Amino acid sequence: MGGRDAVNGDARQGPEPSLRGVRSRRKRFKFAAYVVYAGLLALFVWCGSLFVVINRFEGEPREGLPAQADVGIVLGASLWDNKPSPGLIERLDQALSLYRSHVFGRFIVTGGLDAGGAVLTEAEGMRNYLLQQGVPADRIVVEPSATSTYENLKFSQIIMRERGWRTAVIVTHQYHGSRSLDIAEALHYERPQVSVTHSKVMNMAYHRSREVLAYTKWLLQKWL
Repeated sequence: MGGRDAVNGDARQGPEPSLRGVRSRRKRFKFAAYVVYAGLLALFVWCGSLFVVINRFEGEPREGLPAQADVGIVLGASLWDNKPSPGLIERLDQALSLYRSHVFGRFIVTGGLDAGGAVLTEAEGMRNYLLQQGVPADRIVVEPSATSTYENLKFSQIIMRERGWRTAVIVTHQYHGSRSLDIAEALHYERPQVSVTHSKVMNMAYHRSREVLAYTKWLLQKWL
C-alpha cells in the first residue's frame, strides 16, 4: 500500500518543476507577443487614419477663393543660400495670387533662423522675395522668431491683436494644411481659413510621412 500511495502521490504532484517553468515562460511570451501585435496594429491604424486626414485636406473654402480677410499669414520653410527654397516659393506665389485677387491686402511672413548657420531668418527671406515681386514694404510684417507651426500662428496672432486685425488666411502646402487649421482653431483664431498649394518640387512621400509624426506630436501636445 505504501508503495502505491507513494506512486499516486508523485502523480498528483503534476509535471516536473522544470516543465512548469517552460510552460510559464511560453505563456508570458505569448502574452508579450499579443501586446506587441496589438500595439503595432493600433499604430498602423492611427498612422493610416492621420495619413487620410492629411491627404484629403483641400483648404478652406474648398472651391473658389477664400473670403476676404485682414491679412495673409505665410508659414515659413527653409531658405537656400538666404533665398526662399523652391518649396517656399510655391507658398509665396500662392499668397501673391491671393493678394493680387484682393483676398487680403497685407502679409505676415513668419519663420525664424534655419539650423546650420543661416544668416537671414525665413521671414526675412520671404519679405525680400515679396519685395522683388512688387509688394510695397509697408504691406509686409516680418515675424522672425517662430521655430514651429504652433509658434508661427501664435506669434502671428499677437501681431494681429496689436494691429487690430481680426481675420486671416493662412497660406501653406496641402500636406501641412489640416494641422495648420487645427492649430489655428486651438488658438481661437476668428474664422480661420487655410489656402493651400500642391507642391511640384518637394518629395511628397517624405513630407507626408513626416507630417504624420508632426501631427501626432501636436495632438499629444493639445490633449495633454
